[in-house]
Amino acid sequence: MKPPTLTLDPSLEPALASGHPWIYRNHLPPHRLEDGDWVRLVAGRAEAVGVYDAQGQVAVRIYARAGVPDAAWFAARVGEALALRRKRIPPETDAYRLLAGEGDFLPGLVADRYGRYLVVKTYSAGVRRAVLPAVVKALGRAERPRGIVLRTTGGLEPLYGEPPPPKLTVREYGLRFLADLYHGQKTGLFLDQRENRRTVRELASGARVLNLFAYNGGFSVYALAGGAAFARSVDSSEGALADAEENARLNGFRERHEGVRADVFEFLNAHEERYDLVVLDPPSLARNRGQLRAALRAYTRLGAGALRRVRPGGWLAAASCTAQVSPEAFREVLAEAARRAGVRTQIVHEAGHAPDHPLRPEFPEGRYLKFVVLRVLEPIG
Repeated sequence: MKPPTLTLDPSLEPALASGHPWIYRNHLPPHRLEDGDWVRLVAGRAEAVGVYDAQGQVAVRIYARAGVPDAAWFAARVGEALALRRKRIPPETDAYRLLAGEGDFLPGLVADRYGRYLVVKTYSAGVRRAVLPAVVKALGRAERPRGIVLRTTGGLEPLYGEPPPPKLTVREYGLRFLADLYHGQKTGLFLDQRENRRTVRELASGARVLNLFAYNGGFSVYALAGGAAFARSVDSSEGALADAEENARLNGFRERHEGVRADVFEFLNAHEERYDLVVLDPPSLARNRGQLRAALRAYTRLGAGALRRVRPGGWLAAASCTAQVSPEAFREVLAEAARRAGVRTQIVHEAGHAPDHPLRPEFPEGRYLKFVVLRVLEPIG
């Protein structure tokens, strides 16, 4: 059955022709589409086929140039994604992103590996209805996992095989971490920061480390593995800190690690100790463009507070996962934070997502993670 056709304004021809995976709701003409309906879109001489979603700003997620994708099409996309992971996943690592949504030409859906289990998450009711069954079938055939589950607001929904245990232990570069697939952030762990954690490990020899917004202590564990003398993890979540303590113990670092439950803004105002390496990795501070200005102010306050805690010659490793904050804006925030803190800084390293989170050049919105390492120096008199 052929999908219905909607004709868009001709001005959208370049975007549609470029392969951009989103069509916004205000760009659609009147229609009678329902969640999960396939639709053919035409703008000028360009056309594409996507899945309609009744909620949110993104109304259609584009999958193909012509024709509704079948099981073989989805199996091919899954196969391409798995081939990339076979080449780019490091040794002694069994937790990573298998399918990166738009980056792997499967918009609105991600899938992560945690040992023998796969966790899938969808960002659209339409994608869940029209795309998820075919992707799960392809993953099951290709990977033969012990189980595949869908992460929802209510927990995990079994899709294939058996459900995972409440918590399981996975590895990154040989380091061991607890993954809470039922209640943890994202699908269990922040897999996109893996290579940035490795960068912190390389900076940490002999250092006293402060890890702000530590979550389960990933940066702390990597720093300790790199020879840090001590690491302090600060987070407002009691559960996250308990996992951080357990992760330090699992890797033999319990005696060199301390968890502190505190609001990070309040901690920076009250705490005066200085460190050789400070990690600042706050959660997203803006959900839309309207919250951007407030987010930039908050990042600037946090950056200035963190820089004041760095000894001269030390390092600040700062990250932002707020999609609305561009890499250029993030550098400007760090520059203003340095001015307020009264220090000189040098950018010595910039990065983003790990390689298992590929980006498409025609989709700049896909780059949400920024990671910058600053060398911190005293002001020149």
